Amino acid sequence: MPPFSYLRFGSEGSVSDIVICEFMDELAITQGLSGFDYFYDPNLVDRPDELKSRVKEARALIVRNRTQVRGALLDGAAQLRAVGRLGVGLDNIDVAACEARGIAVLPASGANDLSVAEYVICTAMLLLRAAYGASGSVAAGKWPRNALIGREMADKVMGLVGFGSIARLTAKLAAAMGMQVVAYDPFAKDAVFTEAGVRRLPLKDLLTHADVVSLHVPLTDETRDMIDAASLAAMKPDAILINAARGGVVDESAVAAALKAKKLGGAALDVFAQEPLGADKGRIFADVPNLILTPHIAGVTVESNTRVSWVTVENIKRVLAA
Repeated sequence: MPPFSYLRFGSEGSVSDIVICEFMDELAITQGLSGFDYFYDPNLVDRPDELKSRVKEARALIVRNRTQVRGALLDGAAQLRAVGRLGVGLDNIDVAACEARGIAVLPASGANDLSVAEYVICTAMLLLRAAYGASGSVAAGKWPRNALIGREMADKVMGLVGFGSIARLTAKLAAAMGMQVVAYDPFAKDAVFTEAGVRRLPLKDLLTHADVVSLHVPLTDETRDMIDAASLAAMKPDAILINAARGGVVDESAVAAALKAKKLGGAALDVFAQEPLGADKGRIFADVPNLILTPHIAGVTVESNTRVSWVTVENIKRVLAA
């Protein structure tokens, strides 16, 4: 059986106490929610009319990042007491509206930190080393060694924009690889940087000095397009940019242009302003060199899916039992 089998199960009527509309670990549902009346369909997010109907009487709703918990969906859920988020980002949830109605918003804090941190290190290594795109050429008898001479991670500078729990774990892994680590976060206290052994820098200095820039910020009015053409121009021309935080933090067109102009060494984008991209939005990335695109998967591994699911189940049970 594959890690996520995408089965639909639970009460087949239109009314359920708990509605789960995106994928999660099924053992956490069948065992963790045993005794509760629940409905699980990981594709329910794609049927908004049915979703609205099913949450009308629900006391709890469990989502990932695609379900927009706001507007008509929220207004029609009169009995809702809890929204479980299978992850940590809350930009798809109207938190203020939930708070006004006494609905608990429950992110699975910490449960996918390691998955995201490993993604950052893996993609940084892949882009720095530049040796892994030649399978077809080698199989065809070519031997492009000189074209594939890349760089080591040791002694490079990892710059972390935002210094929350994921960034701090990324810093630990980067240091273990021999990297120097600097970070920017206007909201973190100096003691956080001191404890982690990480040098604190203003954003403009971080962009100038870092060999790898990894983003770890939420999407807000202040962070939208914070990495724009001017920011990219301030970076080293062979620097690597990684965004596994939130779509909209990066000006995607500017990244594509910088890579094409060889003013950026490489980029890995796991999140986008529009998800999925669609043919029109995706066209800007056509034939862009040294670019890795992944479908919002940095925080999702077999292991993290299990952790996130169980944390969410326990969060929901705690609220419903109160």
